[in-house]
Amino acid sequence: QVQLVESGGGLVQPGGSLRLSCAASGSGFAIVAMGWYRQAPEKQRELVATITSQRTTAYGDSVKGRFTISRDNVNNMMYLQMNSLQPEDTAVYYCHVERTTLWGKGTRVTVSS
Repeated sequence: QVQLVESGGGLVQPGGSLRLSCAASGSGFAIVAMGWYRQAPEKQRELVATITSQRTTAYGDSVKGRFTISRDNVNNMMYLQMNSLQPEDTAVYYCHVERTTLWGKGTRVTVSS
């Protein structure tokens, strides 16, 4: 069974950067679209970024120009480089296989001075 494990979250000051990682077990990673989503306290889960098997990317409006999604199909990894972080980016970030019910357990990002 495919499992997704996120890592890289933590506490960062406004204006800082973090790099999130998602490790996927199982086969077929290279052919599926993947995404990062986030959920802030008392808010609905929202799209952060997606990446197709051909590495076509899409971003939520609030992160465009600051976040970059990428993937390594050889090592079954997906990444989210987050720059210019702001307090409103505080959330639990989840890794997801698009068009499935597969989600990781999340990694918490807190942006605060």
